[in-house]
Amino acid sequence: MIEQNLIEELRKLNTVVYVDEPMDKHTSFRIGGRADCLCEVKDTASLKRVIGLCREMQVPYFVLGLGSNLLVSDKGIEGVVIKLGGEFNEITLSEDNIIRCGAGSTLARLCVFARNMSLGGLEFAWGIPGSVGGAVYMNAGAYNGEIKDTAISAEYMDRDGNIRVYSRRELDFSYRHSVFTDTDHIILNASFKLEPRQQEKITERMQELMDRRKTKQPINHPSAGSVFKRPETGYAAALIEECGLKGYTVGGANVSEKHSGFIVNDNNATAADVLALIDHIKTVVKQEKNVELCCEVKFIGRQ
Repeated sequence: MIEQNLIEELRKLNTVVYVDEPMDKHTSFRIGGRADCLCEVKDTASLKRVIGLCREMQVPYFVLGLGSNLLVSDKGIEGVVIKLGGEFNEITLSEDNIIRCGAGSTLARLCVFARNMSLGGLEFAWGIPGSVGGAVYMNAGAYNGEIKDTAISAEYMDRDGNIRVYSRRELDFSYRHSVFTDTDHIILNASFKLEPRQQEKITERMQELMDRRKTKQPINHPSAGSVFKRPETGYAAALIEECGLKGYTVGGANVSEKHSGFIVNDNNATAADVLALIDHIKTVVKQEKNVELCCEVKFIGRQ
């Protein structure tokens, strides 16, 4: 358990602190044990102090977005889970069609803001259930669009509390990867260069893509989206289906009947259920197709 004096110090800052917080409330999978502490930070100064306190007291910390690409251990998370609120949800527009968006904002809010400003380029992201920070972190994409297409910079905080900025080139985007991947840098905000477009055309495209999602994806079931990265040849969903795994179940987790690339929490699944199902899928696809699937969903928490 986390020390009480750390909890008391965190509560003195511009934060909201929850102790022994169930993480199934904070992930799209609706799975996960309890975090020792969840701290919602409202501004950059408080974020810097939270990180400093954790480091001083040698307490591990993890920055959480919307938990849409995450599987949390049934045993929970040790230390402090940090969520970005307050100023990290702000979205502003400059005169040169650049939108600056806080990392804590949802992609949905960013897409609606851009549409309302008659700026196009983010339509592909409509319906991706994540935060802007998470989307930049993994270069989220769908329907032939990726974050790298419009992102021109990102401001971040390093582990020592220094505020720095990466330019478009320095962001090092590639498939489901950015310069932030597997680092402990905390994305604070990102800027996107968009193009003037008729609001009606933007709305039509957003609706078209949402209709496609509803038709092809199990969006009404708890999941973490596509479980596996696209292999070098073919598509993970097609390989899984060809191996006869559509509908395959382990405990409360099963391969979606609607889209084989999704694992859904159909009946109070545990993280152990999902991990066992992922292992089974990888084993079968390797045996039958000689393809090594790489998991896109990140597992965190106590082992």
